[in-house]
Amino acid sequence: MDDNDNILKGVPASPGLGVGTIVQHRPAEIAVTEAPSGTPEQEQAKLDEAIAAATLQLDGLRQKMVDDADPSKAAIFVAHGEIVKDRAMLKLAKKGIEGGKSAEFAWNEAFTTYADKLAGMKNDLFAERANDVRDVGRRVLGILTGHDEASRELPDQAILVAEELTPSDTAQLDRSKVVGFATTTGGASSHVAIIARSLDIPAVAGIDARALEIADGQRVVLDGSNGTLQMNLDDEQISAILERRDRIAAKKQADMARAFDEATTTDGHKVDVVANIGNLKDAEQAMTFGAEGVGLLRSEFIFLDRSEAPSEDEQAQIYADIARALKPGQPLVIRTLDVGGDKPLPYLPIPKEENPFLGIRGVRIAFDRPEVLRTQCRAILKAADAGAHLHVMFPMIATLEDYRQAKAIFDEEAKSLGVDNVPLGIMVEVPSVAVMADQFAKEVDFFSVGTNDLTSYTLAMDRGHAKLAPQVDPCNPAVLALIGRAAEAAHKYGKWLGICGGVASDPQAVPILVGLGVDELSCSIPAIPAVKAQVRAWSLDDCKALAEKAVACDTAAAVRALVPLADD
Repeated sequence: MDDNDNILKGVPASPGLGVGTIVQHRPAEIAVTEAPSGTPEQEQAKLDEAIAAATLQLDGLRQKMVDDADPSKAAIFVAHGEIVKDRAMLKLAKKGIEGGKSAEFAWNEAFTTYADKLAGMKNDLFAERANDVRDVGRRVLGILTGHDEASRELPDQAILVAEELTPSDTAQLDRSKVVGFATTTGGASSHVAIIARSLDIPAVAGIDARALEIADGQRVVLDGSNGTLQMNLDDEQISAILERRDRIAAKKQADMARAFDEATTTDGHKVDVVANIGNLKDAEQAMTFGAEGVGLLRSEFIFLDRSEAPSEDEQAQIYADIARALKPGQPLVIRTLDVGGDKPLPYLPIPKEENPFLGIRGVRIAFDRPEVLRTQCRAILKAADAGAHLHVMFPMIATLEDYRQAKAIFDEEAKSLGVDNVPLGIMVEVPSVAVMADQFAKEVDFFSVGTNDLTSYTLAMDRGHAKLAPQVDPCNPAVLALIGRAAEAAHKYGKWLGICGGVASDPQAVPILVGLGVDELSCSIPAIPAVKAQVRAWSLDDCKALAEKAVACDTAAAVRALVPLADD
């Protein structure tokens, strides 16, 4: 907390400056009637119709994310589509209806009971999922009662403050009126923060709870880059902040003007800056932002939102089209199917697990259903001559046995098709891999660090947990030390290491990562020009000195203090 009562602090969730007036966002109470208006059969039919309507709405939100923002974030609403059909919750509602309650009363009891149970569990993952359940539950309840959650009229230049926003709330914000928001819960890696960045809305998470006491209409400045909300500013201070906003916009424009220049340090060290993508549209857009290839194709998005797995030929066509969208010879790194955890597939059901993030996910799905991986490997191999320099990497590798088993499957399919020389790498997202990086580097062709999961697993904190999320910072010295260890091992055996997690797009982290020995930064598409500019602003020697200081720090905050934001 800052000593100045006019500045409330939180966690940077989505960069940018918003100058406007406070609007306190409080979900309206939805009145429910306990007594049914019809027979249990009629009440059940009402609930079934509401769930069907909610499913259509969620599909619309998913498509909105695909069309207007980042298609890879559409998976959030695919997961919501699974929640609305959760058998345990539907069973609770049905029991209430059969007991003589109205559809809306029974549903309200079912989803609130289910959400409260999740929130009360010691398991952080389940506790965080309670917000998603409430989001979906209120959607169905609104349909049952005719209550329109989106009916509130917002003023221009609104800055929302809330205890929490749901993913649905965030995806439906009117960008012509909302210039930023702050929540007292969540962190930089929560679903809400991810959507805010996709929509380019400045946001602060984990804000001081005093923000909920600010009166509607008060003029404030929300700084999503520094994680602050400033109040009681005079006209001179507001003017200075608006000038800063203009400087940020001018820098963004200048970075874009040099988007196609190489990311080379002042002393001549080249860093490859590539894109994280989910589909062909992303690949095409990445080329317009100066991407030097693709460091992560999230192939799971080819599998989502469908009733059955894509065929081998369909996959092959998609991979080939994406390869042709890149410049000849540019790298295209395809991650094999990475589902489980928070990315379910209805046609690849996984038994309920006490902790899905420590269960059957990533490459473990492939071992459980090897034909899925074999089909995908054949499809990828068929795109090997499409123009890009194809690479394949496996997610959620934890042991050398994992890698050897996945590699054996790939090699068998490559041999059957007569294709060779496709580099095979692994995601470094489980701490055991970073700790044993020397052993892994002898066998793999490259490393790609997934810092989102690596940070969560290293700190034993769920990045979506309402209370813990603000502490889940990939700039934690422990995480940086693991990255440095992996980079050193990779270089020892002539291999390369990239970063494909969110920290690759973080301007405060970029020079530290370069100093740790990172060879490739795979970023969100809009961040590519700024990341290139940040590399060009430093010398390699200074980056190495910075990295040495960073791993010796005590906290993530101390690490970030080493690299002030350019506009401060």
